[in-house]
Amino acid sequence: MYKRILILCVLALMACEETENPRTDFGQDYQPLRVGLFWIYQVSETVVFGEGDVEENEYFLRDVIEYSYLNAEDEEVFVLKRERSDDQDFWLGEGNYSLLVRRNALVRQFENQKTIPLVFPVELGKSWDAMAYNSSNPDEYQVDFMGNVSAGDQTFQRSARILQEQDDDQITFRNNRYEVYTRGIGMVEQYYEVFTYCSRNDCLGEMILNSGRKTHLKILVYGG
Repeated sequence: MYKRILILCVLALMACEETENPRTDFGQDYQPLRVGLFWIYQVSETVVFGEGDVEENEYFLRDVIEYSYLNAEDEEVFVLKRERSDDQDFWLGEGNYSLLVRRNALVRQFENQKTIPLVFPVELGKSWDAMAYNSSNPDEYQVDFMGNVSAGDQTFQRSARILQEQDDDQITFRNNRYEVYTRGIGMVEQYYEVFTYCSRNDCLGEMILNSGRKTHLKILVYGG
């Protein structure tokens, strides 16, 4: 009986501490949002149009937060301009996308689709449905690594890798996707690899790429 009372007292004290010291650091600086911030990525891309029809490209992408506004829900929406360059001297516009924080979740609207790339606080093992704001099928993302990461020639501390998909049936498709975020910087790496394999009787199981794309972004410069 005494032990039971002691446990209840400890739980009550813990509850009081949580009430008196509520969590204030939710790690939202894994994706800083402020007008003027920019990120430049070095990109390696492979596009497969058909068997033996492959195109490889190396280029740069620059994302800049141009402005922000309050939407109908009184949420601050940050609009980013994306530009592309082959030499970092001449930049050509690639379009816009937006970011906002809604109920401790980062919401990204890109090409008319809303996804949730991050959920705060960022914690190892945490998972969520990235398509919660879409009518499409659920897509579970998970924080599968936290610590130091390397992107290109740079090493970043206090980083988190968000595993989006890791699947390869070696017969019909390959789907590997992840993003890496660093506190105080934002996204430092993005890996997208989605391919279909040739499924004809004469090539089934040989893992011959039939269509798809691999795009690998690594942070080069950031600031603002």
